[in-house]
Amino acid sequence: MDIKLLILLGVLLTTGNVAFAGLNEDILSLQQQWARANYDTSADTQEQAFKDLVADGRKLVERYPDRAEPKVWLAISLSTDAGVNGGFSALGKVKEARRLLEAAEKIDPEVLNGSIYTSLGSLYYQVPGWPIEFGDDDKARTYLEKALAVNPKGIDPNYFYGDFLLESGDYAQAITYLTRANQAPERPGRPLADAGRRIQLEEKLDQARSKL
Repeated sequence: MDIKLLILLGVLLTTGNVAFAGLNEDILSLQQQWARANYDTSADTQEQAFKDLVADGRKLVERYPDRAEPKVWLAISLSTDAGVNGGFSALGKVKEARRLLEAAEKIDPEVLNGSIYTSLGSLYYQVPGWPIEFGDDDKARTYLEKALAVNPKGIDPNYFYGDFLLESGDYAQAITYLTRANQAPERPGRPLADAGRRIQLEEKLDQARSKL
C-alpha cells in the first residue's frame, strides 16, 4: 500500500477517535448536569437548571447531528423537565422528546445500553392517553421489554419496568423488577444519578409492598 495512503488512513482514524472521545466526554458531562438538576438542585432554582440543561442538550445535537446519543439525552432532559416543572409547556416537551427518540432509533436503536427503548417506554406509560396525548400501555410494555432485552441488569430499565408494573397494579412483579434495579451495578461517572435513582427505588418498593 502506498505510504501516503497509509498516512492518510492514520490521520482519519486518529481524527475519528478524537471526535468519538469528545462525544463521550460531552455526553457524560450532560448526564452529570442532568443528575444535578434532577437530584441536587433546590426547588426554587430547578426550573432554571433544566432550562440550562435543555439549552446545552440542543447545542450537542447541533454539534453531532448524525449521532444518536445527543438526541437521546436531549429527549431525556426534556421529558424530565416536563415531569418536574409541569405547566402548559409540558406536553410540547414530551412530544419533542418522542420525536427525538424516534429519530435516534433510526440511527442506532440500541445505543447507550437501550436507553431509547427505556425512554420511549417510560414516556408511553407516563403521558396521558388518547384523546389528550399519545400515552399507550401496550407500547410502553413493548419498549420496556426491549430495553430489558438489551440491558437486563441495568438500573433504569428495571426501575421503569417495575414502576410501569406498579402503575398497572401488578405489585408482586413490580417488586421483582424494582429489587433487580436496586441490585444493579453502579454506573461509571454517575454516582449522583445512581444515588438519586436508589432513593426513588426505595419509595416505589414501599408503595408496592404496601399493596400486598
